[in-house]
Amino acid sequence: MRLSDYTDYTLRVLMYCAAHQDRLVTIAEMAEQHQVSKNHLMKIVNDLGRQGVLETTRGRRGGLRLLKAPSAIRVGDVLRHAETDFRLVECFDASTDTCTLTPTCRLKKVLRKALMAYFAELDGVTLADIARPGKTSGKHKLMAGGVGGQSRPIAGPVPRRRPAKGKPSPA
Repeated sequence: MRLSDYTDYTLRVLMYCAAHQDRLVTIAEMAEQHQVSKNHLMKIVNDLGRQGVLETTRGRRGGLRLLKAPSAIRVGDVLRHAETDFRLVECFDASTDTCTLTPTCRLKKVLRKALMAYFAELDGVTLADIARPGKTSGKHKLMAGGVGGQSRPIAGPVPRRRPAKGKPSPA
């Protein structure tokens, strides 16, 4: 499963706002911070505003802030609102299912159970759990809590080097 860029940016917006609760933040500042189009962020901010998650203030001294406490915003709920399709396989949608294995297949049940476990895990995590408050400076990335309380960048998995042919992997 892969999250869309829209969902990734949605999480970034929320994490940035949670990390800067002491002030209004701007779309321009987040666009520069994350090297993302302001237009993309405007769509996300508008959606989050309609959902009642963000408060937006127009004008010269405007900006946005969270309407809810970070501890009240579940990551699972954010993903459910941001993603448009959780059909892992064709047979999840009876109206488009053309798989000949459907009558006897047990994979659908296993995948549905895995998807439920995925959301159960994400529903146990709040924005407060993944956003680090405080100042950020320069070319920086927001950090998420890693294993043992260590921080790690949220930009994606760390690429692994491939070992040269005939040599064992360093991992």
